Amino acid sequence: MKTYFRLLSFAKPIEKFAIPYVIATILSIVFGTLNLTLLVPLFETLMPQAKNAGEGLTETATSSFDITGQFRDLIGQSKIDNGTSQTLTYVCLAIVGSVLLSNIFRYLSQRYMEDLRVHTLLNLRKTVFNNVMDLHVGFFSNERKGDIISKVASDVQVVQFTVTNTLQVVFKEPLTLIFYVLVLLSISVKLTLFSLLVIPISAFIISKIVKRIKQQAKEAHESFAKMIGFLDEALGGIKIIKAFNGIDRTKDKFQTENIIYSNLNRKMVRRQQLGSPVSEFLGVVMVALIVWYGGNLIISNQPDALSTSQFIAYIALFSQVMRPAKALTDSFSGIHSGIAAGERVLDLIDTKPELTNKPNAIALTDFDNALAFENVSFNYGDKQVLKEISLRIEKGKTVALVGPSGGGKSTLMDLIPRFHDPLSGTIKIDGHNFKDLTVESIRGQMGIVNQESFLFNDTIFNNIAFAKPDATEEEVVNAAKIANAHDFILNTEDGYQSSVGDRGNKLSGGQKQRICIARAVLANPPIMLLDEATSALDTESEKLVQEALNNLMKDRTSIVIAHRLSTIQHADKIVVIDNGKVAEEGTHSELIAHKGIYKRLIDMQAFND
Repeated sequence: MKTYFRLLSFAKPIEKFAIPYVIATILSIVFGTLNLTLLVPLFETLMPQAKNAGEGLTETATSSFDITGQFRDLIGQSKIDNGTSQTLTYVCLAIVGSVLLSNIFRYLSQRYMEDLRVHTLLNLRKTVFNNVMDLHVGFFSNERKGDIISKVASDVQVVQFTVTNTLQVVFKEPLTLIFYVLVLLSISVKLTLFSLLVIPISAFIISKIVKRIKQQAKEAHESFAKMIGFLDEALGGIKIIKAFNGIDRTKDKFQTENIIYSNLNRKMVRRQQLGSPVSEFLGVVMVALIVWYGGNLIISNQPDALSTSQFIAYIALFSQVMRPAKALTDSFSGIHSGIAAGERVLDLIDTKPELTNKPNAIALTDFDNALAFENVSFNYGDKQVLKEISLRIEKGKTVALVGPSGGGKSTLMDLIPRFHDPLSGTIKIDGHNFKDLTVESIRGQMGIVNQESFLFNDTIFNNIAFAKPDATEEEVVNAAKIANAHDFILNTEDGYQSSVGDRGNKLSGGQKQRICIARAVLANPPIMLLDEATSALDTESEKLVQEALNNLMKDRTSIVIAHRLSTIQHADKIVVIDNGKVAEEGTHSELIAHKGIYKRLIDMQAFND
């Protein structure tokens, strides 16, 4: 129940929807119960008075609680005053009016509940997505993307319907049941007490049937998340799958999980569906027993025996008692699936970002001096990646990070925009400890161009303007010119309004990279982070991109991870990172003269070329 009430908190302000829903529901139930109760005056009108009298009827109602007795008195008086035909007209109009009002209020209650459902889904999905966006970058390295997508899309949808449907059932169905039982008691206390034995029996049997649904639902949600993950990987790596003839293996892998998910769903649905026929069968058995027991009461012709019209109304009312009772038992199976999905969603919401701003963190407004690493160490789990790195990067200088693969260059680069915090040591900018500054203000001083050119499935214009959403067309065009992208953009089908496709797959590698550079140019940050931005390009594209990068780095502080060492020979400082440590540091000529790791790397590339 703790999970359920926490999920319900996403419906706030719930009173905005709950109060009108409660009012409309109560009125709907009142008139809905009245619809069937009006069967008594209808049959009393149609039946001859003498026959009714011979069945043990009294001339007046014994108490105000005896609703059907009150109706009989009213009908008897109306038949005397207005005649049978006129009385029948009044009864028919009353039935039509009652049915109309019950349906109007039922529609209103459903409308308010739907508003609550949409409102809950809106808040829940917003909270989940916002929390996912706030999580640290390392979180996404350890989690399957398909599992996250499943929680944000599928699980949230299940939770939405479960929370609101259960809320509806828990309020509406018991209230309906109470109204029906009160009317039944007013007709016959003895018959009602006998008939209500079915409800606890039915509830006990249903509880046994749905006992394992929650566990099966949890397993089904996890299996579905794996399928989404497989689908995402297959779509992302479709070229590799086809190139290595892995289509059949990929199909088999997906189908294996598909079978597991289908079997879990089949077992769960079987249990859910079993509850309905069981409760319906028990209801029919009980109605048969009531007909037998109540019929004997009428046949016995006792003084307090029911009239035929009362007994018919009683059977009609009791048949409706099984509907809310059945809805309650069905909701028990549905809520288990919703709670299982809710727990997965809440786990994601409860995952706290490792990087948060301190309460008194200040905003960095500009960059004037230097960026400094002081004895910085960093671990991925138990594996130490950086070991007491000390490095100073002066404003306006270009610093290149080189070294063998796996040495820690990219990790060091990731610490600069504070994607991670160091395990020990400090990073400072203009003398301010990173942890004393807001994350947003630190990243606001930086632009990033990665080895992987990521573009959104949008227009070229919007991809460039992502760095500055309010940019004018002139600003975007100027940024594209600096990035050597303007000419090829004009040659596309719709120019700057051309769509780049999913992840930019309509463009070549060099074109995508130049748009990424244009995006960084438009941001106009004082610090540029370039992570092997030309490593995946052909010679012609590399030349164009390198020229764009040179334009980008003018009058800026640049930290560059270099794949081709020939591109960074003019850097103000070259730092060689090996095994997580600063192995060498200096200019190109100084490091060549030193004859260490850097010279060995230069010689290897010269030999390979």
